[in-house]
Amino acid sequence: MRTAYSVETVRAAERELMARLPEGALMLRAAAGLAAVCAGLLTRRRGRVYGARVVLLVGPGDNGGDALYAGARLARRGAGVTAVPMDPERMHTGGLAALRAAGGRVEQAVPQRADLVVDGLLGIGGRGGLRPAGAALAERIPPGVPVVAVDLPSGVDADTGEVAGPAVTADVTVTFGAYKPGLLIDPGASRAGAVHLVDIGLELPEPEVEALQHADVAGLLPQPTASSDKYRRGVVGIVAGSAQYPGAAVLAVAGALRGGAGAVRYVGPAADSVLARYPETLIGPGRVQAWVIGPGLGEGRVGEVADLLAGDTAVLVDADGLRGLDPAVLRARTAPTLLTPHAGEAAALLGVSRESVEAGRLAAVRRLAERYGATVLLKGSTTLVASAGGRPVRVNPTGTPWLATAGSGDVLSGLAGSLLAGGLSGADAGAVGAYLHGLAARRTGGPLLAHQVAEALPSAWRDTRS
Repeated sequence: MRTAYSVETVRAAERELMARLPEGALMLRAAAGLAAVCAGLLTRRRGRVYGARVVLLVGPGDNGGDALYAGARLARRGAGVTAVPMDPERMHTGGLAALRAAGGRVEQAVPQRADLVVDGLLGIGGRGGLRPAGAALAERIPPGVPVVAVDLPSGVDADTGEVAGPAVTADVTVTFGAYKPGLLIDPGASRAGAVHLVDIGLELPEPEVEALQHADVAGLLPQPTASSDKYRRGVVGIVAGSAQYPGAAVLAVAGALRGGAGAVRYVGPAADSVLARYPETLIGPGRVQAWVIGPGLGEGRVGEVADLLAGDTAVLVDADGLRGLDPAVLRARTAPTLLTPHAGEAAALLGVSRESVEAGRLAAVRRLAERYGATVLLKGSTTLVASAGGRPVRVNPTGTPWLATAGSGDVLSGLAGSLLAGGLSGADAGAVGAYLHGLAARRTGGPLLAHQVAEALPSAWRDTRS
């Protein structure tokens, strides 16, 4: 499990550790890790550190100090290191002395020839994007030169991933002690590049955000036993499709058939299309362990959604089923409820603009979960899964832009619904479903079609166990 922690939590852990260490020891640990990553990058690109031209963009805080101390280490290995301060009067004293002692220099302008740029302008406490002085330095980073960000790209909100102004786009981010949510959630995650975690010895409580990995998913996936039959493994019901959108029903069933449940039951007007493609499907009402409703449902079928929500069976609501949901009805439910909106649907549920949801995905998914008393899977560039009650938000690490294609969400709904029927909680079904969905899309490559994602799910499932 990859875990991420808020700025407040990280700073509290840093204070506790610094109280037990000699002054400056924690910064030197961080700088050593930063320098090691920079040296490795230079070695891969040009064969050695010696003779490399390294530019440090230095802010007035501890991130600037980390950059200066790391620059001193690189200078002692023969790199030519130039520090460019955002504020020449507010540079870290010890870091600046170490850099100069190692042969580094300070300039007021960003050199236009460099092999590596280190972004140490802002730390994890930065809010609202880069101020003019920092933005001016960032704009002068030479095109094509790799950028290594210190802790997180300057201008990215560490707690949320929001980018509210000018910000650095890094090729590599070296973060210290713990991942920060802004490194895992877009739009900040898209600016972080490859993220390296340097362990500096922090002791941390429960995280704010977590991301499953292969072993976590493998441990959650339902597995049949010798005594299993199709009913004990769970039956998922699919209410989807219409005369206008029969393909949505077919795709939702495709995802459900590959989600681990013992059987898939379809109820709706696209039965002929479903059976033509998947004769394994049961047709008509019957007992199920979870329902999926909404993909391609069309208008005028709100009553079907209400009927399912009035029952005591787990329900996943997607697409057209999300229209007009009553928060009071959902909060009164005792059975698991999983909502799977994209940003536009989430905006309608919250009564805000789509742009505000996309800019603040973490806040939006938390608000949805609390308002509706349900687990919410917010689809998009970073898929997030939140539950009411303050549990850590799960961020999916396997997504790919190729999933932005018609029908892929229908496959995900069927898959997650099948996992619900197999006994997973709403949070686990959503997170595991998103993980496998993204993994299958990566295996397929692109451009891809939604049915190809469904077909690749068994291979993705096996990948998590390899």
